[in-house]
Amino acid sequence: MNRTSLENALAPADRCLIGMHCCRKSITRRRAGTARAISCAPVGFPSGAGSRGSATAEPTPVVFVVDDDVSVRESLELLIRAEGWQPETFGSAREFLSHPRVLAPGCLVLDVHLPDLSGLDLQERVAVERIDLPIILITGYGDVPMAVRAMRAGAVEVLTKPFQDDVLLGAIRKAIDRSRAALRDEGETRALRESYASLSPREREVMACVVSGLLNKQVGAELGISEITVKAHRGKVMRKMKAASLADLVRMAARLGVAPVRP
Repeated sequence: MNRTSLENALAPADRCLIGMHCCRKSITRRRAGTARAISCAPVGFPSGAGSRGSATAEPTPVVFVVDDDVSVRESLELLIRAEGWQPETFGSAREFLSHPRVLAPGCLVLDVHLPDLSGLDLQERVAVERIDLPIILITGYGDVPMAVRAMRAGAVEVLTKPFQDDVLLGAIRKAIDRSRAALRDEGETRALRESYASLSPREREVMACVVSGLLNKQVGAELGISEITVKAHRGKVMRKMKAASLADLVRMAARLGVAPVRP
């Protein structure tokens, strides 16, 4: 009996284990082409951290794996590491939740069927608390209602075991790209909030009036100050907010949720 006939005769769960263990061979081939060894650098940072130029280097993407099957965790850990990413594996949802947040792009490869908190329940929690951590769900018992629920909750992909290495790796790359974009957006928003916090109460009032479209003279009338004083405050607002133009300042105000002034 050849391998194809043998796999067809096995139960889906057995075929899943064969598929996961067979990926070790392809991983070995992938690793053979990689000359440099992966060091034990701190999670989320490249092995060269601390060397010249490392301050501007992007942290190594971290791929979290939550699956109660140790053979699956070990296979995925090898596959992820061979691609140059940092794997972090967990046997349960609660074990993952106890892990501190890592400030690096990444994603979560999550089994639907877990012994404590289900994968879908964990997905809903992570989607609220960690919008920068996209999720890929894996399952040996896929069904349409489950897949629909997962996709509606924002899953990048729902994969049924056994799956091809390239399919999972493609989903991980897509998820990491999403994570980078989310972290960049979070960083920009945080910087805007810090700049806005540096404004004085009067400068915030002037900013609200200016982004509402009021002219300097109208702003002065609205706030009971002279036009010259308005210009001075307006200049400080532009500098502190690092706004290149009025349009730029308007976009910043919208992002911060600054309420417009109605004359």
